[in-house]
Amino acid sequence: MSTQRVPSYGSSSSRSWKYDVFMNFEGEGTGKNFTDHLYVALDQEGFEVYKSDKEIERGSPVSPEIVRKAIEESRISVVVFSKRYASSTPCLDELVNISECKKTVGQMIIPIFYDVEPSVPRYQIGDFQEAFAEHEETFKENKLEVEAWRNTLKEVANLSGFPLKDRYESELIEDVVEEVRGKLSVSGSRLMNLKKVLVGVSSCLEQLWMQAEIRRPRVQWRQSSIAPTLIPLFFFEPFIEF
Repeated sequence: MSTQRVPSYGSSSSRSWKYDVFMNFEGEGTGKNFTDHLYVALDQEGFEVYKSDKEIERGSPVSPEIVRKAIEESRISVVVFSKRYASSTPCLDELVNISECKKTVGQMIIPIFYDVEPSVPRYQIGDFQEAFAEHEETFKENKLEVEAWRNTLKEVANLSGFPLKDRYESELIEDVVEEVRGKLSVSGSRLMNLKKVLVGVSSCLEQLWMQAEIRRPRVQWRQSSIAPTLIPLFFFEPFIEF
């Protein structure tokens, strides 16, 4: 897969991003309907999107390590919370990695509450409560992992996101695509501003270098009257090469 088909959005800053968007979702619930429709809409806009089942269709290998690397190489993660989301331990593992990337490399997260209220993943009630009752039984020897899932769910569900509620799915998809476009455009404008600053700094350094070629410093050390230390005094004198 090629890197960055949409350079105009400037979705890389101090590091190189392979994907614009990583999609975190529960496959049986939304993988072949809403999430797939969102994937198609983002792809048609020219964004580079990682969706694991599409990688499998292309014949690309998919493993936890490869998925983790894809998360790390993505500028934005779109998290689709659905009723069965908490039942998927791969989804929860991905979410923990996404949260880590948000903290370490500034990855942006867009939560979507497809057929659940934000309070459901936030407080693990309803379907999420049932899923975690099973996880606590299955992973009774690894309670720290279950606790990490719980904390990360609460953290991400507290972010500003997009609930479906009574809206048409097409409207929600349009809003999410616009949000992705906006976030990447802002990132690109910040990059352009940084480039302008660096160009200005480079120009100043070039002028200083030109001055240094015609004047060389002569340093004298004198005793400071304020403290018993030597301080350097710089004098510039013409420098002519023969």
